[in-house]
Amino acid sequence: MNDFGDAHLRTWTLRLMALLSADRHAQLAWLRGQETETTDVAEEMELLCRVAEGLAERAVFAPGELRDLRTVGRRLGTMDVSHRVGYWADALSTDPAWDDIRALARQFLVTSLGDWRQPLPRPVRSGTGDN
Repeated sequence: MNDFGDAHLRTWTLRLMALLSADRHAQLAWLRGQETETTDVAEEMELLCRVAEGLAERAVFAPGELRDLRTVGRRLGTMDVSHRVGYWADALSTDPAWDDIRALARQFLVTSLGDWRQPLPRPVRSGTGDN
């Protein structure tokens, strides 16, 4: 993991997985005041799962981590497209697929870090200057 870009992608993956693995109430608290689209979350994770293949070739992800990421990617791929419409905060409460993804993200973090309980990334707020 000599390349700064590889390290950044690993960190990005760990942060997103920390968010996906959090209890629903913690996710909803993190989302408070944000209008994060469900499709954005799903597409970002799918992208990271695809990128992980190349990163594993460069030893950024261990085989067990890659296996877990592939499992997350497959689960996201089977998610009903109609459930990707709207805000993620709403989907967390209505689509049981997010419970499955939460469990898979936790497994990835246990494999990677030994514990799924990780600090959540700082929320990205709009750049309006009103925050």
